[in-house]
Amino acid sequence: MKENAVLEMRNIHKSFPGVRALHQVDFTLCEGEIHALMGENGAGKSTLIKVLTGVYEKDEGEIYLKGSEKPVSIKSPQDAQNLGISTVYQEITLCPNLTVAENMYIGRGKSGLTNWRKMNADADRILTNLGIPARATQQLSDCSIAIQQMVAIARAVDMDCKVLILDEPTSSLDESEVEKLFGLMRDLKARGVGIIFVTHFLDQVYEVCDKITVLRDGELVGEYVIEDLPRVKLVAKMLGKELNDMEEIKDENQVYKGPEERVFEAEGLQSDAGIRPFDFYIRKGEVNGFTGLLGSGRSECVRAIFAADKVIAGRVKKNGKPVKIAKPLDAMKNGIAYLPEDRKRDGIVGDLSVRDNIILAAQVLRGFFRPFSRAEANRFADEYIKLLEIKTASADTPIKSLSGGNQQKVILARWLLTHPEYLILDEPTRGIDIGTKIEIQKLVLKLASEGMSVTFISSETDEMLRTCSRLIVMRDRKVVGELSSDELTQSKVMETIAGGNVG
Repeated sequence: MKENAVLEMRNIHKSFPGVRALHQVDFTLCEGEIHALMGENGAGKSTLIKVLTGVYEKDEGEIYLKGSEKPVSIKSPQDAQNLGISTVYQEITLCPNLTVAENMYIGRGKSGLTNWRKMNADADRILTNLGIPARATQQLSDCSIAIQQMVAIARAVDMDCKVLILDEPTSSLDESEVEKLFGLMRDLKARGVGIIFVTHFLDQVYEVCDKITVLRDGELVGEYVIEDLPRVKLVAKMLGKELNDMEEIKDENQVYKGPEERVFEAEGLQSDAGIRPFDFYIRKGEVNGFTGLLGSGRSECVRAIFAADKVIAGRVKKNGKPVKIAKPLDAMKNGIAYLPEDRKRDGIVGDLSVRDNIILAAQVLRGFFRPFSRAEANRFADEYIKLLEIKTASADTPIKSLSGGNQQKVILARWLLTHPEYLILDEPTRGIDIGTKIEIQKLVLKLASEGMSVTFISSETDEMLRTCSRLIVMRDRKVVGELSSDELTQSKVMETIAGGNVG
């Protein structure tokens, strides 16, 4: 093994029916190193991690750990854990109804008897040692998502992990929580733990990582020291092409040229989710957006528009005529489509096929007593798989088997199949790769140029500025400003969020 290496994966191959997921992939992790594993969705990152953690069995290749002269055999997650390999996933896998200490030690007792006092004392010692602001006796559900992830990391550290895998750990965290997590990561790095960091946030990679390994289409592109790989070059390696200017995705010739009529209007709209009453409109062929800090109310606004939350006040017009939208089906019947913020909870139906997920909304509108024929369903699925370039072995593949970006494309296909007049996209690019982000942004602008109205929400301000022609700014669950034309700048958005003069 390479000097100072804690893990070496050599010549890893893995295939599934119809898909070559990994081909001749090498990966090396050193002690006391934070190593980013980067690539588009479908590049092979998740498969490589699942091979390392025993979820999948590799077809070919060898895995070496520090201190092992021969390759190790990892056939289950328990094998990986026993070898000092631990994983903390984006979705917390702990038990919220148990205490912090119980979560740290669950499944590790060797007898039916538990020394609760010792367990709590040991847990408090570890939490204090790692600087985690939680108490052993505190119920996990009372902790923030960031603290819950830190508890999962503390559990791994106490089990003497040598390799810690953090799979999209920051997707649901705000800026201050990310900093706390990074502090813990740096502490573990100083203790000699090797950390594999999987993320789609480039800023975070360059803030906390030492090295980057890039995968593309299941193959190794290369391993790089962070200082030797500028961001533009990283993006180019991930996409497999040069990217001269990510900022310019708008085609000046691709704009809607029809009359600027208002498709949807709301006055004094309010839901039971705690937002203040707000006014809103969107024109035909326009892309607008709600922006603001986490918790500002931007998602609650669009949920009120779609009646995903109970509407308690306000009047709504569609094409200038009053309509009643009391539930999501009313919104759908009025030509409104809504891609929710949390695709796993509110979007995909994991056990259903790609085909069944695509036709779901159209079937609801049609009525379940008038099901689509198999031929119709296949035609719809094939059309949108091709249109959105969804990477799937077939339309029969369960959607849960797809990468996050491709799951997002399936949900987008579901709503496009209803041929909406007004499309609401809440965080459509969260947790997906840069290439797919750009594809979705370009698709949004294309749909708008053809006359569709789109509301686009993203926590990444630069993405909003690239895509939207008008921004509604939120703070403390109320609308505090509206920006368009020359006002659409990063500094103006920040000034308005902070409460400066909008002008």
